[in-house]
Formats: sequence, C-alpha cells, structure tokens
Amino acid sequence: MTDLVVSPDWLRERLGSPGLKIVDGSWYLPAQNRDARADFVEGHIPGAVFFDIDAVSDKATDLPHMLPDEAGFAAAAGALGLSETDTIVVYDGAGLFSAPRVWWTLRVFGAMKVSVLDGGLLAWKRAGFPLESGETEPAPRRFNARLDR
Repeated sequence: MTDLVVSPDWLRERLGSPGLKIVDGSWYLPAQNRDARADFVEGHIPGAVFFDIDAVSDKATDLPHMLPDEAGFAAAAGALGLSETDTIVVYDGAGLFSAPRVWWTLRVFGAMKVSVLDGGLLAWKRAGFPLESGETEPAPRRFNARLDR
C-alpha cells in the first residue's frame, strides 16, 4: 500500500526513480492574487508537471472543477506523462487543499499509488531542497482512466 502522505525527505531520496511522477496541483482562490502556473514556471520540484485543476474539468457545466469524463481525463493525464500504474506524489504551493483534490481526482480515475507531499512546496523549500524553473515537456503516456462510480 502507498502511504497517503510522504515527507520531503522521502521524496528527495527517490527523485529520478523509474515510475515516480511528481505533480504540482497548485490552485489559489481568486482573492489570493496568485497565478499557480506562473509560480510553477518560476520554481517547482525537479521533474514535476503542472496539473491545471481548471483545465482538467468538465467543460459542459458552469460549475467549477467538476470531473471530466474518462476520455478527457485520460487525455489530460497522459499528456502530463502520467500512467495509472505510476507512483505519483502531488504537492501544492501552499501545502493546503489543492494537492488533496488532485490526489482524489487521480484516485477516482484509477491511479492507486498516489501520495500527498506533507507541507507541500513550502516544506520542500524549508528543507533546502532544489527547485527547477521553466515549463516541463513530459513524454506522453497512456493513462487508462476508469471512473470509480
């Protein structure tokens, strides 16, 4: 069984391991005046990809952040280089609520080895661990999405 929460030390020791994927699931309330993607480009955990909660959603409704259908999620996750068989660690910039939402989304579509980074990016930085900047271009993968109904 995969731990639900992993420490920055745990992740640092495993950076670059085959099958390990790191996902920045940052999202901020409008009143916070922060741009999650711009923050990601400025600095993220090495090897991370940016999961845009607004973009990976059902476009047929005006309600925010509703789950997309299986095909839509499979395409989005696959484009991020994710597979349902990967070990995935999700974090966010504030260490609060968006990483668990992305964790849940991945789980509900069939990824079973998903953890949240304890304390998020803030804890990673406090530990003095490295960041990289810029956009990432992962190799596309196949994500076999199965919505757990």
